[in-house]
Amino acid sequence: MTQDLTQKWLAEIQSLTQQMRQFQQERDEAWESSQKWRQLYNTEAEQRRADAKMHQEAVASIKAEVQKFSGVNGETGTDITTAIQQEIFQFNSLEELQAQLLEVIEERDCLLQALKLEQENHAQTRKSLTTALGDAIDSLARLRKNDKNAVCE
Repeated sequence: MTQDLTQKWLAEIQSLTQQMRQFQQERDEAWESSQKWRQLYNTEAEQRRADAKMHQEAVASIKAEVQKFSGVNGETGTDITTAIQQEIFQFNSLEELQAQLLEVIEERDCLLQALKLEQENHAQTRKSLTTALGDAIDSLARLRKNDKNAVCE
């Protein structure tokens, strides 16, 4: 009977030892998995920080360019510069700032095209007026010449 009891206890100890090894193996696997996930998280977090820093630098660069270009306006440009700066600070992301910049560039291009058309029209008008003035002077000169010839005869 003692031998049966001993065999039973030995079997129970072996079973518990086997379970303990299995639990230790599962714990080690879970630890390795958590280490892999931690590494992936850290890599992703580092990438997000790098992206955020890059976007902040891009926004700062755009703000510096706006300040540089707005400085050209002189004294009256100070109010405009302040207004532009306040508008820039309202943007929450680089994408919003880029979208606004694209709108401004499109408006600038449209205004440049209108200015070019106006300049071409102005040049054409000046040419037409110069031609008309030349014709008027020629006609006046002919009339005077004809009047002199008429008086002399």
